[in-house]
Amino acid sequence: MKRWGCALLMLGAASVEAAAFKATLLVLDDDPRLQRSRIERAYLGHPTGPAADAVAVAIKESKLELDAVGASLSIATVSAADVKGLQDAARKAEKAGDVALLADLPADALLAVADAVKLPVLNLSATDDRLRQQDCRAQLWHVAPSERMRADALAQTLVARKWSTVLLLTGPSPADAQRSAVAQAALKRYGLKLAGAKPFKLSGDPRERDLANATLLTQGSHDVVWVVDSDGEFARSLPYRTATPRPVVGDGGLVALAWHAQYERYGAPQVSRRFSKANARPMTAQDWQAWLGAKALAAAVMAAPKGPAAAVAKALASAELDGSKGVALSFRPWDGQLRQTLLLTDGQGVISTAPIEGILHPKNALDTVGADAPEKLCKVAR
Repeated sequence: MKRWGCALLMLGAASVEAAAFKATLLVLDDDPRLQRSRIERAYLGHPTGPAADAVAVAIKESKLELDAVGASLSIATVSAADVKGLQDAARKAEKAGDVALLADLPADALLAVADAVKLPVLNLSATDDRLRQQDCRAQLWHVAPSERMRADALAQTLVARKWSTVLLLTGPSPADAQRSAVAQAALKRYGLKLAGAKPFKLSGDPRERDLANATLLTQGSHDVVWVVDSDGEFARSLPYRTATPRPVVGDGGLVALAWHAQYERYGAPQVSRRFSKANARPMTAQDWQAWLGAKALAAAVMAAPKGPAAAVAKALASAELDGSKGVALSFRPWDGQLRQTLLLTDGQGVISTAPIEGILHPKNALDTVGADAPEKLCKVAR
């Protein structure tokens, strides 16, 4: 009888071993977003630590459920100095039997990785709309909200508060120019009026001093100031420095994010608390995105615990996820973007969420933020 019990235990152990799934998190060496000076400033909406921190929390949280279906999931972090190194790492992971890749990478590097493999690639941080539109890939799934989603969330909020005329301030970088165009499209989409559009620039040149003067830049008649500042330094200093008492939104003041540690509904405090306990820092939006990416992959493994990799990929595409935001989250089939509630925060707490109540959609209100199916430019089949 004892020999029979031992045999059963050995068979069980073999079964668990056979259902072990692997994935790889790809990151860049010396990520400029994680320089010490930037982490110390902790600009709202910027990362304050590596994505691997949140991935580890998600895997630990998922272990009990994975054990229940006789599966396991491990995610190794691999960093590389350049695009070629990232592609080599991606190919190596695919050859080694990984079921998916997670990527905390800028847009061009992300596309290069996606083109190098056939595995599902979960985008944890790149917000560029082109990744969901003209530069989409069939195997790319976007956990990070797009720039258009963030802009739509802010525009809906302005409509709800009847702040109808907007002064738009835009920074000097190419990313700022692209994001400003998205913001203007959102204003037009929701019937808001652009009262003016002005550039700003932080510079040590005395001749350019006026380009950083908040009082001069914000003169005129408007209900709200929308600031586009990918760097973050000017936007942080803008609230309470406008020429007239006006709210600030965009990258300073009220900001639309995937997460904030002070969100207090739907089990969110417990998620933030577990992360903070493990990593001794508050959970940022980028942390939530990495956490949810790992949770999504774990859910796909639970749905297809015996594999093969193709079954896990199919389960990922159709998964309904709990992101502690009060609604089921899922990936849009037309662009691979995760439907999700966005949080409007001033950095101290969560002021409201989007979609705003009263904004209607024939199928799913979450599709009122971001590109809806009739607007898709992505031509690939999923």
